[in-house]
Formats: sequence, structure tokens, C-alpha cells
Amino acid sequence: MLIERVWSMPNRWTFKIKPIAKLLEDEMGVGMFIKGVWADPFCGKFSPAQVTNDLNPDTTADFNMDALDFLTSRETESLDGVLYDPPYSPRQVQECYQSIGKDKFTAKHTRMDYWAECKNEIARILKPQGKAICFGWNSNGLGKGRGFQMMRILLVAHGGSKNDTICTVEVKD
Repeated sequence: MLIERVWSMPNRWTFKIKPIAKLLEDEMGVGMFIKGVWADPFCGKFSPAQVTNDLNPDTTADFNMDALDFLTSRETESLDGVLYDPPYSPRQVQECYQSIGKDKFTAKHTRMDYWAECKNEIARILKPQGKAICFGWNSNGLGKGRGFQMMRILLVAHGGSKNDTICTVEVKD
């Protein structure tokens, strides 16, 4: 397993952080040379995935569904890769979706079982040897219990009181 640690300025948009953009280039490919079909259930802005979803209708996503609904709508073993970059904390969930209306933001989005179900669906929709690239404040990823092997961890330190961004790359057995 490759473990790297780099420093970079933080950015609200994860995929604009330079070492993360480089990781995505390494693992996914670039532009028209992206390897396979990738999906992003929490795309926000600047996602390199070809199939994008974000609950916020003001994004340029292909779909504007709840992430779990989006994932369950995908066919089994239909994707080569998934980017998993949900809001990291209950506060961030609320900030992300506050402008959309209270009918979209519910307590389920802050419960651990919701995130576990999202991960279960990612495991279902990825092809064998498909990649899950996860971003967050821990290195748990999808895990061996769901049939994944950790291949790479990138720790992006932001300095001071800022939390690191932890990126994991896993391959489905």
C-alpha cells in the first residue's frame, strides 16, 4: 500500500486541491482518457466523474437526487469507479443543503447508517476491480467487509487548526 503525506492550501471544492487533483489524474486518467465510467453521488462542483449527482439543483449535475437514491438507481456492477466525497459533518450537511429547503435536509443525512448504506450501494454498483476513491477525515474507506482492498492513502495536511483531508483508494475484489 502506498501512503503519502503532503501539504496544500485547503479549498471548499475538494477536487481543486492540487495533490488531490493529481491523485485523481493518477487513478482515473484525464479528460477523454478517463479509464472507464465513474460516478459521483455528491459531486458539488468540479467533479471529473462522467455520471454526476448532487442534491442541490443549482449544480450542473446530471441528477439532483438524494445520494442514496442515486446510488440505488444504478445497475449492479455497472461502474468502473466511484468518487465518494460527502459532507464531512452534520454542520457541513446543513450548510450544503440549507439553501435548498428544509424538505431536502433531514436527520437521516447525519446518521451513520445512512452513510453505511451509501457505501453498501457503492460496493454493489462497482465492477470487480473497480475503484472507490473516498475523501474525509478518516481512512476507513469502504473496507474489507465490503470486499475492498486498500491500495493508497493520501494525507493532505492543511496546517494550523484545519483538519487534514484523507483520501483513500480501494479496489473491489
